Amino acid sequence: MLRDEDRIFTNLYGWESFSLKAAQKRGDWDNTKDIIKKGREWIIEEMKKSGLRGRGGAGFPTGLKWSFMPKESDGRPHYLVINADESEPGTCKDRDILRNEPHKLIEGALIAGFAMGAHAAYIYVRGEFYNESSELWKAIHEAYDAGLLGKNAAGSGWDFDVIVHRGGGAYICGEETALIESIEGKKGQPRNKPPFPAMAGLYSCPTTVNNVETIAVAPTILRRGGAWFADLGLNEKNAGTKLFCISGHVEQPCNVEEEMGIPLKELIEKHCGGVRGGWNNLLAVIPGGSSTPLIPKDVCESINMDFDSLREVGTGLGTAGVIVMDKSTDIIYAICRLSYFYKHESCGQCTPCREGTGWLWRVMTRMVQGNATLDEIDQLYEVTKEIEGHTICALGDAAAWPVQGLIKHFRPEMERRIVEYRKAVA
Repeated sequence: MLRDEDRIFTNLYGWESFSLKAAQKRGDWDNTKDIIKKGREWIIEEMKKSGLRGRGGAGFPTGLKWSFMPKESDGRPHYLVINADESEPGTCKDRDILRNEPHKLIEGALIAGFAMGAHAAYIYVRGEFYNESSELWKAIHEAYDAGLLGKNAAGSGWDFDVIVHRGGGAYICGEETALIESIEGKKGQPRNKPPFPAMAGLYSCPTTVNNVETIAVAPTILRRGGAWFADLGLNEKNAGTKLFCISGHVEQPCNVEEEMGIPLKELIEKHCGGVRGGWNNLLAVIPGGSSTPLIPKDVCESINMDFDSLREVGTGLGTAGVIVMDKSTDIIYAICRLSYFYKHESCGQCTPCREGTGWLWRVMTRMVQGNATLDEIDQLYEVTKEIEGHTICALGDAAAWPVQGLIKHFRPEMERRIVEYRKAVA
């Protein structure tokens, strides 16, 4: 388990105030100017040494991503965009950072912005997060009043502004280029890449888009050293700490910061009081938010919670939104409900997603009843493969993967329901 002295988010549960004064007592904004004065190259190299991988779901190395920004300006401003559009069902970590640890995010934005040559950061907050955006605004105003933002931010010699942009509540705007389109006042639809945002992002200027958690951990990493962070975690390619959101059929649902690579069983039993009705009552777990394929109990017994371990068993860490389902769950209906969500949230730009997500949901609705034929299971799988990888963004993949996981692990249940339905109507 993670030692208390290695925890980054010490006020995750809001036991203390989110105010600047309380944040500074917890170590935030401690000699920020000294970090900045070490220079851009030092900051980026330390982030590379840390092994931090993006905490928004893709898991791309953060230091490497920052290094993609042009070293010299061609006259266009550089921008940092922070993705606080936390829309993935089962995921509830970023809102707690906004609510209880906003100064970690703001300080991280200043340091990351400096490292990328940006004088401004846009924080795109999900529209439904009214209270969270209010707390964030208060923290930003505190930072301006204290001279930590604005001209000569934190005495560093670097001018830096933070702008909060509230979204309208569309899941698709969690995709980085759709988010950029939304900030620009356009319909939230993903862009074709290339060009990538580092070359032409917000207002066609060099831009880096990072998740809230990714930016919020940066100041602590740079204060304590990349090697310290890299030493945490059970796998060198999956370093550091991670916020896990555990919900569903557990005794005590919670958000918790733990080391990357912690065994799933340990995570559930030590922090959540175990599965409701005991471990033997476990049916399946969605390990990384609703878009990641589920894993059955036998896989859950020994799986570690990191990017690579989960990918090896055909799923992913994603946002680490762990959804636990016990044997009372109608597993086919649960996946059908997710199919409806992705159908509803598709922006409609790509034909495989626009048409395919609706088709998946309609077939899944019949699968819940058993009103289908056995060969339609294979047809359903084939259609998911026609959607996956054939769209501009990953929403098509997100719609396909839950259904693929269901067919892979619970095909006998789907077949049983179809057979029983046929007997009932014969």
